Amino acid sequence: MMLKIKNVHKRFENLEVLRGIDLDVEKGDVVAILGPSGSGKTTFLRCLNFLERADRGELIFDGEPFDLHAASRQDIARVRKKTAFVFQNYNLFLNKTVLQNVTLGLTVAGRMPRHQANDIALRALERVGMAEKLNSFPSQLSGGQQQRVAIARGLASNPEIIYFDEPTSALDPELIGEVLSVMRQLAREGMTMLVVTHEMDFARHVSNKVLFMEGGSVVESGPSGEFFSHPQQERSRDFIRSILEARK
Repeated sequence: MMLKIKNVHKRFENLEVLRGIDLDVEKGDVVAILGPSGSGKTTFLRCLNFLERADRGELIFDGEPFDLHAASRQDIARVRKKTAFVFQNYNLFLNKTVLQNVTLGLTVAGRMPRHQANDIALRALERVGMAEKLNSFPSQLSGGQQQRVAIARGLASNPEIIYFDEPTSALDPELIGEVLSVMRQLAREGMTMLVVTHEMDFARHVSNKVLFMEGGSVVESGPSGEFFSHPQQERSRDFIRSILEARK
């Protein structure tokens, strides 16, 4: 088991956002995290990378346990070395070029020589089809291009797993496909991914596992094919039905 997540709880004042979430992730899994707005999906993902502190819960990564509430700064750094996080709104530095955005984590946090970081960044940009834009600034790129740069930045750190928080939600409809195409390619290459998404075609045809959440709890989880073909819970059936009706 690459990643085992146990009993994650999180409360914001009087609002209980996560109510004991469990998830097992094998190497190469693509897990689609689905659910209506406000179900706790993004908070769950952020807790896994310590962008939020869970109130309690455990993360077992490559056999090593980490307390999601009480992990030390050193423990958090060790987890983040193995992971990358792709945000909804790209989180690129607007005053830096594409190349600089991708190399920054390598040269500053990783203290890598600039020439080595540049080589790694170029390879990552080539993987997402953005090498020709290495000297451009984010303001000169479309939203889809900016998100592909953000993915390249994640790939440059050579992560074991990438967390995607609704990576297409800020994009115009015609730009969504180029980002999903990159993610499909990563899945084919065996990259382990946890993806909070509303893109049902991606969830059905690219992910191999689904975690369906509502109200901070897991309603249903299991293989993607089974979830979409034979959902076990009435709430799951209602959710899939509403998505299909919205497309008509």
